[in-house]
Amino acid sequence: MSTRRQPSRPDLSTISDDEREHFAEQLRERVYVSFAALAVILTLLTHAEGLTAGTAAGSVAITAVGTVAAAWLAELIAHLAAHGGFPDRTRLGTMTRTSADALLTLVLPLLALAAAGLGWWEVTTALRVGVGALIVSLVLITWLGIRRTKLPWPARILALGVLAALAVGVVALKLLAHG
Repeated sequence: MSTRRQPSRPDLSTISDDEREHFAEQLRERVYVSFAALAVILTLLTHAEGLTAGTAAGSVAITAVGTVAAAWLAELIAHLAAHGGFPDRTRLGTMTRTSADALLTLVLPLLALAAAGLGWWEVTTALRVGVGALIVSLVLITWLGIRRTKLPWPARILALGVLAALAVGVVALKLLAHG
């Protein structure tokens, strides 16, 4: 009889403040990109008549790159304000990697649109797949954000639900703005 090993996760008390902050930055960037892409894809779905996969993919990619660039610039400005100068090469590289890594949330939506571009799916189907992938991504990001809290399990589940409701509100506001 074998016992299942739990994956090893460092305890929050054993990782440095820098590692903790880097983890938080990665999650934050992915949330920004996911929400921005989700709003664009939902808007594209409401205006999908005559939409090509290439146009949809371009809109999603441009939105995501713009969001990443804005977040990177915001981080740079915040660093200037907080530290009185530009970040050193190491910090600048970390900022750039963290921001660029957030684009990974677009892999599935863009693959779905590529499938539509190849004629395997309708564009609306690809957009719906993209919405589903981004929602799953946001749920996973949220779970990563709360899984290491010291809250009891029922409170974690409640927090996940509350954060999901707030996310629906954010998406509704973005749709209102873009719809």
